[in-house]
Amino acid sequence: LESAAYKVSKVNKKQSKRHPVAPFTTSTLQQEAWLKLRFTAKRTMAVAQQLYEGLSLGSDGQLGLITYMRTDSTSVSTEFCNEARTYIAEKFGARYVPTSTRIYRKKAKGAQEAHEAIRPTSAHRDMDNLKSHLNGEQMKLYELIWKRMIASQMSDAEIDSTSVLIEADSHASGQGYLLGASGSVITFPGFLALYSVDP
Repeated sequence: LESAAYKVSKVNKKQSKRHPVAPFTTSTLQQEAWLKLRFTAKRTMAVAQQLYEGLSLGSDGQLGLITYMRTDSTSVSTEFCNEARTYIAEKFGARYVPTSTRIYRKKAKGAQEAHEAIRPTSAHRDMDNLKSHLNGEQMKLYELIWKRMIASQMSDAEIDSTSVLIEADSHASGQGYLLGASGSVITFPGFLALYSVDP
């Protein structure tokens, strides 16, 4: 291929959107806590129990920071969704708020909808408000839960993708080769400004 003659034969450009993922259920929290924090399921649930039961927040007293952590529901109250959307508009700007509230439905047969998804008890109680009150493990898990929930109500990420096909004619061997390359650029981060599903 060093002596081949190269020619771009095709360029394909497309725009795509990436949607945020649903807020946590018990199983997805355990999976993500292992991927991102290397917490075992047992450790995750023990720390989540502490956040649920409540911690001392100085002058605010003892407060539960997350909803019940044993649930297979992805639904969230309308009241909290509206609170999250207000927070997003204040912190990120109006473009980061989708035109309507995102609703996530658990598709698994027999899913229990008695509880909400695992979420913070207040959208406005972010890490800056809590850093002096939580220990390292508590902060890491709370941040994961808080970011996943807030991101689930944010706008889609917008991505420009380009793929290129290149023909290479090798005079030395008399053979032709077809090479391909692709890449993508985020043109609007949307929810990715806050949360990535990748480890």
